[in-house]
Amino acid sequence: MSPQERRSGGKPAGKGGGKPAGKSGGRSGGRPTGKPAGTRSGAPRSGASRPARPRPAPEPQIDVHDPDGIRLQKVLATAGLGSRRACEDLISAGRVTVDGSTVKELGVRVDPTKAVIHVDGMRVQLDTSIITIALNKPKGVVSTMHDPEGRPTIAQYVANREERLFHVGRLDAETEGLILLTNDGDLANRLSHPSHGVSKTYLAHLDGRVPPSLGGRLLRGIELEDGPVKVEKFNIVQVTPQASLVEVSLHEGRNRIVRRLFDEVGFPVTALVRTSIGPIRLGDLKPGRTRVLSKTEVGSLMTQAGM
Repeated sequence: MSPQERRSGGKPAGKGGGKPAGKSGGRSGGRPTGKPAGTRSGAPRSGASRPARPRPAPEPQIDVHDPDGIRLQKVLATAGLGSRRACEDLISAGRVTVDGSTVKELGVRVDPTKAVIHVDGMRVQLDTSIITIALNKPKGVVSTMHDPEGRPTIAQYVANREERLFHVGRLDAETEGLILLTNDGDLANRLSHPSHGVSKTYLAHLDGRVPPSLGGRLLRGIELEDGPVKVEKFNIVQVTPQASLVEVSLHEGRNRIVRRLFDEVGFPVTALVRTSIGPIRLGDLKPGRTRVLSKTEVGSLMTQAGM
């Protein structure tokens, strides 16, 4: 028996006694199949290429230039966005969109009666014929322009206006606070419809001391006879043993919704004031008084309404 046979237990190497050639892990041997060379537990080798991340789709290029229009920077300046030079800087910085397309060229002309322009995401009000008015409706006045029963209406507070105005946000006769009137029918419809997410905020005086747990119930939702209602925000402003003052925000516009909501949870409303509609606040506007909203305020309303 040769020395090689004695070392392998009497069996020739490569026929069962020793490791088969190619499985010893030596440099000259092949690698077993099943795992790619240079991998460990399926992990990719260092420096291996990875799938490229998908790039965001480029903004669609829309030709918004109207050769018969007005230069965009002049349109913005006329709308109160600053001097013409300041408006040129807004355009160059890519902060202005026209009909959904970003404009950076200063030579672009647009038709202000047709173009939809946003600056930093906020709609720019261009139509000078559009007017929106804030009214603090007093108690005892109905939220209509005409009442067949002869009760006082909100029409008396805008009797000097020539525009045909639509009211936004109906309030019952016993509720005070903010109502908007506008001659923009599309804006009025969008602000009135809860699907557009424009919230309304109220200060409610309640009969009884509300517990801290009430906010959670209202945020989760309360079932009324005409369907569930959830508030967006709830805050206890002040409490006494006999009464509470709370602030509540919701998108709902159903008839007497705030009063019915608190009746359902056992704290009837004794006085109610609407303090805001979207970004427009009642502020220090006195009952029965009106003020015309600025272009910036109207623009913020249009943006919240998805216009």
